[in-house]
Amino acid sequence: MNASQTLRQEPDRPQMCFVVGPIGDPYAAHGTSEREAYEHYLGIFEQVIAPACEKYEITAVRADGIAHAGDINEQICRHVIESDLVIADVSGGNPNVMYELGLRHITGKPTIHIGEAGQSPFDIASVRTIRYQRARSHLAGARREIESALEVGIRDGFEILTPARVVRALQTVEGQSSSEQSGNAEDTADEDPPGLLDDFAAVEDGLDEMTAHLGAITKAIETIGTLTEQGNIEILDLTHANAPASARLAAVIRYAESLSAPAGEMNAVSGAFAERMETLDSGVRAALGLIEVTPPDERGEGTYEFLEQLIALDESAQEGLEQIGFLATSASGLVRVSRHLRKPVKGISAAVKQMSSAITCMGEWAGKARDLVQGTPE
Repeated sequence: MNASQTLRQEPDRPQMCFVVGPIGDPYAAHGTSEREAYEHYLGIFEQVIAPACEKYEITAVRADGIAHAGDINEQICRHVIESDLVIADVSGGNPNVMYELGLRHITGKPTIHIGEAGQSPFDIASVRTIRYQRARSHLAGARREIESALEVGIRDGFEILTPARVVRALQTVEGQSSSEQSGNAEDTADEDPPGLLDDFAAVEDGLDEMTAHLGAITKAIETIGTLTEQGNIEILDLTHANAPASARLAAVIRYAESLSAPAGEMNAVSGAFAERMETLDSGVRAALGLIEVTPPDERGEGTYEFLEQLIALDESAQEGLEQIGFLATSASGLVRVSRHLRKPVKGISAAVKQMSSAITCMGEWAGKARDLVQGTPE
């Protein structure tokens, strides 16, 4: 029995897929951006999306392929909301696509994101997106990824995205009395996912932990800086005194040994910092998205403090990254002095790499937070 025959037995298997994405203008003159966009996204539909759906006997259709007469906007909305499956090409953050995708997310129905590499909008960056490039080999890879996502989703169920989970949680809170909620919590404690406030509390705790990590990293940097200054003084004194190479090497070894502990600590804390960043990213982005769609006068009292915390954390991280980067540059030159310095320098370099990746993400948080603060009325 092949995969298609096996999946056909699933009663909830999607039958219809509506494809959301930029379409372009098929009537535009050749060579124009509108005509190129039409040909590009039609190619993505015909070479990537439709064949992947066809493998599981799912019919894929775009807005320009809707056969029935009627108001096109109403038809699109109905397809977005009612289709068994939606595959959305989010390349470039097209406003119409993002609006339709917002409608779809609220339904909680199966949705797969795809997008051209490097063109995913910030607001949905935390949602897994199948990336593609325009080369034929990359398009084939994207088709296989969609096929894999369909296979897993049909077999195990499609993941409910954050907006739908938030809406369902709010509906549950509004539709139940406190006693009912309490009883249900006892009955389904193991199955009940965290609510919105639980998520926000976890985010705040995580941000506090990251602030503590930054403090520990700064302390380690200061310790290494002090030790480096002391080591340089000792080595320079020996050089000026024309001390033998063995005496200078002994000083370098002492310096390397003194660096071992703070360099190891900095590397370990940077790893914890990066790991915490990875776990918090989705929650922070969800919080920022919820703040953005909430009218300023309806936002909670702690909203401004939360945004300021993201901004302050990024500023501290950028300062720490500048210090650690300077330190790594200085330390890398020492490797040529003696092999004994390689291990602590390696630890410092690893810390720089982990911090750089994490702080890039943090900068995106802060950028969104600054936009929201600037948009808040006095």
